[in-house]
Amino acid sequence: MRYSFDIKNGKVSHEVGVDAKSTTILKDSTEGTHPDSSPAWKTPLVFFEGKGVLTWAKAPENHRDHLMRILLVEDDRMIGEAITVALQDAAYAVDWVRDGETALRAIANQEHEAILLDLGLPTRDGRQVLRDLRATGSTLPIIIITARDALADRVDGLDLGADDYLVKPFEVDELLARLRAIIRRQGGQATPILSNGLLQLNLSTREVQHGDVQVLLTAREFALLQALLLRPGTILSRVQLEDRLYGWNETVESNTIDFLIHGIRKKLGAEAIKNVRGAGWMVIRQP
Repeated sequence: MRYSFDIKNGKVSHEVGVDAKSTTILKDSTEGTHPDSSPAWKTPLVFFEGKGVLTWAKAPENHRDHLMRILLVEDDRMIGEAITVALQDAAYAVDWVRDGETALRAIANQEHEAILLDLGLPTRDGRQVLRDLRATGSTLPIIIITARDALADRVDGLDLGADDYLVKPFEVDELLARLRAIIRRQGGQATPILSNGLLQLNLSTREVQHGDVQVLLTAREFALLQALLLRPGTILSRVQLEDRLYGWNETVESNTIDFLIHGIRKKLGAEAIKNVRGAGWMVIRQP
């Protein structure tokens, strides 16, 4: 269902047929009251369709599955919520901050695979955050997401050290594709395939191939297997895996890792992931 909240007169109406995956995130937002407080709603997807109309879309049932850790720096609450949910739906763990100073502290204290950085931020402008970060020698992938669409702004952002520049409004699918691309380049990959010589994981489709078997993983299974395949031959502890599956404000379930590994082994065979007793798990590096 789709619920539209008319900011002008406070009336709530609803329509059917929304597709969350075709979301367009616009550059302006307006505060409003969530029209539905039922337990089936989690963090809402937020859309803007014309002046003064705020729309929520109900998230799919499996919308809490996660992957690699992304830092989102966005001061607009509605846009931040929409991007956070879109990233979580795509299996990313998201840490969201709303000002430049907090962003720099987050970068200093937590490992992230990439940053989505707005420019118009409180306390410290996004350009200064970018300049300060690159001055430390950091090569962390950064995509600027901003409403500033002038050529001079785009050139300036890239010259300051951003890896990509995306102007609002943008399609979620494009944001996710650009994110996959810069993470792939950072890891020295030319294709969206992670492999240890035994398993081949497609980062775009969440499919994994093992011999003649090809299966689609759930988002959390995908998250865990990707974390292991990024470091074949390296043991990752329970804490390290949990850190890649959960954002700051999410509850860590005690048996999640065991449950996910059991599911992956059931699909691919027990040899897909090796348990190192008392240390953690790994995928072997095939010659």
